[in-house]
Amino acid sequence: MSTDFPRTPDIPRKPAGLRSLRPAAVAAVLALPLATSACGSDRSGEPPADNSRTGTENPGGGSGGAGGTGSSGDTSPGGNSPQAPTTPGTGPAPAPPTPPGGGGRQVPAAAYFLHGGRVSPAPRSVSAPTTADGALRALLAGPNRYERRHGRTTAVPVGTTLHSVTLHHHVATVDLSGRFDDGGGTPSMRARLAQVVFTATRFPSIEKVQFELDGKAVTSFGGEGTVLNHPVGRADFEDLAPEILVESPLIGGTAHNPVRVWGTANTFEATFCLKLTDAAGRTAAHVYVVATSGSGTRGSFDVTFPYTVTRSGAGLLTAYYNSLEDGHPVVIDAVPLTVHR
Repeated sequence: MSTDFPRTPDIPRKPAGLRSLRPAAVAAVLALPLATSACGSDRSGEPPADNSRTGTENPGGGSGGAGGTGSSGDTSPGGNSPQAPTTPGTGPAPAPPTPPGGGGRQVPAAAYFLHGGRVSPAPRSVSAPTTADGALRALLAGPNRYERRHGRTTAVPVGTTLHSVTLHHHVATVDLSGRFDDGGGTPSMRARLAQVVFTATRFPSIEKVQFELDGKAVTSFGGEGTVLNHPVGRADFEDLAPEILVESPLIGGTAHNPVRVWGTANTFEATFCLKLTDAAGRTAAHVYVVATSGSGTRGSFDVTFPYTVTRSGAGLLTAYYNSLEDGHPVVIDAVPLTVHR
């Protein structure tokens, strides 16, 4: 099968040093159908080979195995992430339930693992009211089998435990066991910090995180001394966020028709494309998106569009832009999910 993508305006990758985070509520964004947008006309619709869909196990959000360390999370986001609209009937689909015995009312949440070295959310279901506590414990448990088969990893050392989470003035103090700072160099240390920060700040009540290890405040983390003498938020880990971060739908979820896609982006001129392919590898939808900001500042996007599939089953949502240098599609995020006719 071909891996051809339609051309879009050439969009160069911005240097990591030019990125910054601009907290902003979701504003109206542009999503045009393929026929009238700069995404061009599509011919084959097949996603890149390295994002192929494999595995038949349940993609649900149970804790799964702890996963290994590596370099290579649904509620409305909070803090430095976009606020999803609250119109009845338009919210994200609930995450798969956790095993019985979790306690009170189950609410959707997300744990942020790594995909290609950047944070990537996976669905989890946690018990209210201790939602942040539950999401962080799910993070520490690592990606499940389905997620690992689709390239999700974690930099959090196996055996790390959560002592407590306390919240004061939108700052969550997260107390972890000393195991959290074992092993790995600066990239691994920063990645695991980012995983905790993105997982916690998905909740609207949390904007930043203050770290503790075994009850003691952390001011310097790891052998290279990552400075943590103040609460940190998503902006402090912008280099570990993909240029297009799809916050919903999540890996292993279901694309309802029309499908709603929201998240944040930091692309040249705030533009990129979303492509949904069906179980036959054919294009079900293809839209051109403009986020609220870009070209060095992170903006939000929230689009809803219909799709048409030839066969129900495993699908793929791909976020990409075309390289300015040679015009080839640069895939930034790929979310395996289920589509229906």
